[in-house]
Amino acid sequence: MIRTAILAINDEGASSPRVIETVATIRRLLEKGPFVEVDYQLVPDEQSLIRSKLRVLTDNDKNDLILTTGGTGLLTKERAPEATKEVIEREVPGLAEYMRIVGMKNNSRSILFRGVCGIRRNTLIVNLPGGPKGVYDSLRSILPSLPPAIDYIIGNVGSVPGEWRE
Repeated sequence: MIRTAILAINDEGASSPRVIETVATIRRLLEKGPFVEVDYQLVPDEQSLIRSKLRVLTDNDKNDLILTTGGTGLLTKERAPEATKEVIEREVPGLAEYMRIVGMKNNSRSILFRGVCGIRRNTLIVNLPGGPKGVYDSLRSILPSLPPAIDYIIGNVGSVPGEWRE
């Protein structure tokens, strides 16, 4: 069981159709694996608020995975990557790189996605795009890698498949 928190970053609030659809997309994808949603929160696109929320979600030792959605574009106010970089202790660049590569197959603007991924304490933080289509492509592409990544992070190496340990 991978304890997962979803952090939606959006200035329009929880009633925004985009937020509702995007979070529903994340939940549908998570149902296909060993993921259990233990928390869902919404925060405005303000760097200090995002940073603070990420710290709370990681430092409470109740989440193995935090999926953020939104705040990863080029608008000046979109600050999720900056907030994430301020709290992570180690980057996991391959996840974000792969999301961009896969996204490019369906939408050339995916190259503008600025999301980052990294580890704070024993929690993996993954920035996802803010729209349902981008979230679907991105999360679906990295989903198979998340369980072994979490196992490594929490030190459960014995359960990691042999091909991952080579």
